[in-house]
Amino acid sequence: MESFSRPPLAGLARQLDDSRRRRAAGEDSFVRETYTLPRDAARSKAREWFDRYPKAAYWTSVESWRLLPGDEVEFTMRRLPSAD
Repeated sequence: MESFSRPPLAGLARQLDDSRRRRAAGEDSFVRETYTLPRDAARSKAREWFDRYPKAAYWTSVESWRLLPGDEVEFTMRRLPSAD
């Protein structure tokens, strides 16, 4: 009967440590852009993001938004950098 040796786990341990360190530092792999636009332009910009970076592939979302005086919207779009 043939016996198999275990693969070295140093690489995996290093990846896990790096991931934990980035998470603790508040870093993640998402690309974010913040815009301040009139309401209609904001809606168009968000639609542009969803058309260009489909949610299923890039996890695209409006991360946050708020209404400002003068009918402007400040919002942050978020996506994965899969094709960058």
